[in-house]
Amino acid sequence: MYINDIHILLYVVAGILGFIVGAITNYCNHRMIEEKKIFTKDIFKFKKENIHTNYILMISNAIIYIALLYFCGLHSKFYENLSLIKFGLLTPMLLSALTIDYKLQIIPNRLNLTMFEVGLLLMFIYGTININIAFDMLQGMICGAGIFLIITLLGGFIAGKEAMGFGDVKLMGALGLFFGRNNIIMITVIAFLLGAIISVFLLATKIKKSDEYIPFGPFIVIAAFIVLFIPFEILKNVLFEIFTLGLYNSAK
Repeated sequence: MYINDIHILLYVVAGILGFIVGAITNYCNHRMIEEKKIFTKDIFKFKKENIHTNYILMISNAIIYIALLYFCGLHSKFYENLSLIKFGLLTPMLLSALTIDYKLQIIPNRLNLTMFEVGLLLMFIYGTININIAFDMLQGMICGAGIFLIITLLGGFIAGKEAMGFGDVKLMGALGLFFGRNNIIMITVIAFLLGAIISVFLLATKIKKSDEYIPFGPFIVIAAFIVLFIPFEILKNVLFEIFTLGLYNSAK
């Protein structure tokens, strides 16, 4: 049985791989939170450190891997599979950023640095195939980090405190390498829209108090996955509908 020209057994393999990678990601999260070395001889001895098994993270990673295989496809030539490889590497790092930032309101520098290193390596590989793609990735990095850096500095100047953490700035710069200029701008818009809606809900329902910090990293991660799986044009039309209060299509 084939789905999107890919045998169903390959989807099973993708799910199992995603589940295993999710387990390793959970281990890495624990090590980063504890500020311990990740790559040690005990890397597969999870029970030795009494690490809580995060099935939500593992299942989420498995589902996303299956979805990536479906949307990106599987091709005979290496460069045609770069999108699948790129986002397959990015997915556990994004889920790691979401999990840690949600729990501790911080995105570890080690995690952001790993994203940057992988992104720069991919930019180099793309550059050997199509220099325009590599240049777009570089623009994405500059736009992603630049926009959030300006917001952070302005927030500090106007409000006397950081509008968001520098971990978010680094995260957006790293994501720009994976998504490119246009998509990172789309991620920015969606992240702020999600942040506004969810923050209002949390405050209105008194789940969060007005003086409590709401981490922005999870909104960035959710926005990144939305942009990853929903076509750019569809997102653009939806956002125009939202921000023009439905006047966009009626004006056509």
